[in-house]
Amino acid sequence: MPISAAEPLLDIAGLSTGYGKIGVLHGIDLMVGAGEVVALLGPNGAGKTTLLRAVSGLLPWSGRVRLAGRDLVGVNPREIVKAGLAHVVEGHRVFTQLTVLDNLLLAAYDLARSERAARVDEVLHLFPEIAAKRHERAVTLSGGQQQILAVAQGLVRRPRLLMLDEPSAGLSPVLVDRVLVVVQRLREAGIAVLLVEQLIEKALAIADRVYALARGSIVLEAQTGETDLPLRLEHAYLAISSRTSQLG
Repeated sequence: MPISAAEPLLDIAGLSTGYGKIGVLHGIDLMVGAGEVVALLGPNGAGKTTLLRAVSGLLPWSGRVRLAGRDLVGVNPREIVKAGLAHVVEGHRVFTQLTVLDNLLLAAYDLARSERAARVDEVLHLFPEIAAKRHERAVTLSGGQQQILAVAQGLVRRPRLLMLDEPSAGLSPVLVDRVLVVVQRLREAGIAVLLVEQLIEKALAIADRVYALARGSIVLEAQTGETDLPLRLEHAYLAISSRTSQLG
């Protein structure tokens, strides 16, 4: 899905960040269009999670980050959520001793009671996998269902952009497919997704565009429909491995 460079939903330019004095990302340029699914690939330690944390306001950064035209410099995480961004972190992070329904209500804690109920019903309609278990504690859900619940918590906010960090982590192949079907549903609902994923073929099958990140820098950007993409990704990953081995 081509996007207009002048009107991206998420516009990142020259972003650099890290942890204390340790630099992790160096001059990142990345865009996500409205309703677009963008995959962010790369080896462990490349900086993918760090990028999501910076965009969410959880890390200080330099450069430019804009969401729907709004400059996010100095904006705290709560205001960024209100601006239309939801971030689902890795690891099925749900409240296991609460029911599915209470997990969703908690995600909308700051909304009026009637609005909370409407949004929870909206999300449960989208995900029948967990709707049938709304009164059961989250600990009784499968790993895939817990991941779907984590995504649903983000969607209660009605975000314009959902950032998913490794949604397939720790799941069986069958559950991975179920979770990635959720991403397809989000696209159909007009919600943009920035997807961090290690399963390259699965990510490319549902994404419109892809970025590859290595050692804190973008090394590839492409449309997923490009016929030479697998070869370009292979070359990018081989270059990453070569540089790493030379440094070791």
